[in-house]
Amino acid sequence: MTLPGPELSGRSPVRGDTAANQYVRVPDPGMAAYADEFLHGVEELPTYRPTIGAVIPAYNEGETIGGVLDALLAQTRLPDVIHVIVNNTTDDTVEVAGYYAGEHVRQTRNGEQMTEIFVHDIGKNPDKKVGALNYGYSLVEGYDYLLGVDGDTTPEPDAVEELVNEIASDDRIGGISAIYSIDDSALDGLMSKFLIAGQRAQFAAFNMQNLLRGRNMAVLGGQFSIFSTHALREVLEDSHQRTPWVNDSEVEDSLLSLQIKSAGYLTKISAAARAHVGGMTTLRSLDAQQVKWNFGAIDLMWPGQRGDTPGQPLHPNLRLRWFEHISMVINITTRLLFLLLLLGSLSIDAFVFSPWWVIPPMAAILLNFRVARSMHYANRRDYLFALLLAPAEVYMWIRIGHFLRAWTKFASRAQTDNWAAQAKAERGSGQAYLAPLAVLAVIVAVMAAIWLQLPIDAKSDVLSFGWPILGIITILQTAWMSTKLLRRYKGYKA
Repeated sequence: MTLPGPELSGRSPVRGDTAANQYVRVPDPGMAAYADEFLHGVEELPTYRPTIGAVIPAYNEGETIGGVLDALLAQTRLPDVIHVIVNNTTDDTVEVAGYYAGEHVRQTRNGEQMTEIFVHDIGKNPDKKVGALNYGYSLVEGYDYLLGVDGDTTPEPDAVEELVNEIASDDRIGGISAIYSIDDSALDGLMSKFLIAGQRAQFAAFNMQNLLRGRNMAVLGGQFSIFSTHALREVLEDSHQRTPWVNDSEVEDSLLSLQIKSAGYLTKISAAARAHVGGMTTLRSLDAQQVKWNFGAIDLMWPGQRGDTPGQPLHPNLRLRWFEHISMVINITTRLLFLLLLLGSLSIDAFVFSPWWVIPPMAAILLNFRVARSMHYANRRDYLFALLLAPAEVYMWIRIGHFLRAWTKFASRAQTDNWAAQAKAERGSGQAYLAPLAVLAVIVAVMAAIWLQLPIDAKSDVLSFGWPILGIITILQTAWMSTKLLRRYKGYKA
């Protein structure tokens, strides 16, 4: 039987004993057509496109700035504007960059896009790169995002698109850094190839550490990073600064990253955006760069930083830095102990080789090989650097020299301009990079002189005490390397 009551518009009652109170919808052709038209109209509505202002500080980048601008103009997502801030330059950077000035329109997979390049020669600038970055910020602070690009960094074609998609997807993110690899093209000479291979391995290990830590990035490197200008404005307010980058830090990128984190934002490393940065091809320039980086990190880590900015030793972004410095101290201890004990044992014909000593070098080779395999653009030199062991070991000794020089400079409290020192080294001047080698030679000579004065029984006691201590430390180091070997990389590529 049929229940009494009015029929619903567009519906007819279901008849039957078990579904008397159910109704079925009768398709309405007019409504279906309207729905299709409505959905089509929604798809055609314009969506908000975040704005990006790119800032390129350029100091004597005449040889590379053209390639950087070509790479930016080849992006699948063009920045809305590109400002080249030339400062303190003595080469033809302005002329080369000026060739690109003006509007550029190109067809991409995302449709037609336009950008405009401006070249600013701000002349002599006492704040160097920091001053250029702050000048650029004043030009793009009204945009949604600031893209910082070094004058020798070439991004992959989709790098800008990947960065902006990631940062726009989460308002908690204050900045994202690309995955950096050292450019190893057009290298001349065995020394430059060796140093670049070492830097590539160093960068790959650092990138993977950050990727596996929830993609949390301690340092938003200025080579190719995107920043939320809203986050930068909050940093200015919280830190009582007039500009995002300050000139009283040796590592302006690290300090700004700490401030962004302290303002409540996330600092991330991209999962997909990649960029190739220029490496140091001489011992002199590599030493100056690494000493500056280490010195600046110590400034941030140590309680009571020089100047008016206090150190922040317990800041979350500095935990990895503390780990790196502690690891370097252990590396120095094991290598110096092994060298001195080996020389002492050989001097009295007491050295006895044990097969167990082969295990730590093998673990190191396997770990270096895994680092090489993790590289997105690994090549033959990367694998040779890992598998031959000697290159990686020599490069570690070089890094130890940088580490000790930085701590020595910090402990001396000498007021030195490490930016100027790096620029001088890149011009081929200065001999400071030889200081660690000289110090090592002095240490070995002094220890040898003391050793020769000891009676044979005392020498035997020293060796019988020293080798077990070295063995314990080496076992712990090998165990730690083994845990890193077994750690899953979760599909990431450095």
